[in-house]
Amino acid sequence: MHEEKHSGHAPGGEGLSAAAAAPASAPMFSRDELWARAVATAIFLAAAALTWRGMNSMSGGMPMPGGWVMPMMWMVMPGESPWGAAWMFLVMWQAMMIAMMLPSTWPMLALYRRTARHSGLRPAGLATTLAGAGYFFVWLVFGVAAFALGLGISRLAMQSDRLSQWVPAGAGVALMAAGIYQLTPLKQACLQHCRDPLLYLGHAWRPGFAGALRVGVHHGAYCAACCWALMVVQMVLGVMSLGVMIAVAAVIAGEKMWKRGPLLARATGVAAIAAGAFFILRVL
Repeated sequence: MHEEKHSGHAPGGEGLSAAAAAPASAPMFSRDELWARAVATAIFLAAAALTWRGMNSMSGGMPMPGGWVMPMMWMVMPGESPWGAAWMFLVMWQAMMIAMMLPSTWPMLALYRRTARHSGLRPAGLATTLAGAGYFFVWLVFGVAAFALGLGISRLAMQSDRLSQWVPAGAGVALMAAGIYQLTPLKQACLQHCRDPLLYLGHAWRPGFAGALRVGVHHGAYCAACCWALMVVQMVLGVMSLGVMIAVAAVIAGEKMWKRGPLLARATGVAAIAAGAFFILRVL
């Protein structure tokens, strides 16, 4: 009960204000914060290693009518059930999401942790872990939808050569749709949410551990709305390509953390539209 009173401060009041002001009057990083950063770095490195291993094991694919290659990750191997294939995909997907998203979402999680400590929510590390779990749960749901769509398209393409020949054009349409979204006000609104964690927590903060989970899910939903188009680009160009993954992760980080991030989002949109048009013209 005592904790709830402290953690129930409005984020624009003592809790969040003290957390935001703390770095100015304290050493750059306290021992506690250095420990948190070390744990986050270890999680990132483990996810990156698993992603690297998974990409190496799932490289290659099956040449298809229409001049494209179906990635192994969209195929159910002989003797494997769809559930087994989905499980393997989702493990790899979640590792990839942690490796790609943790660096750019860390500022929000670090601010949340400081806010939780100054608001009296203990242990702050557990609350931050719950916020991170809620955030990456949203991306896990995104992965479920991506696998269902990819598996469905692959099965249809394997059943019909005619349909397979139109897959590159469909990929081009997807790239163009993703590029157009990058130019919309909705994209910019969601991006602004990700670029200003202080303002976000001022509206989204809720007391208690349930509130921490809610903050994570809420933030993850905004982030998915901001980045889904870039994920479409990655899935079209090579979801298990290390080069594509690094490029998309760099764009995501640049959009969120670089001062010209909104301009980068628009430039990426124009590039995706041009790439989509190229895919379509190759088929026609």
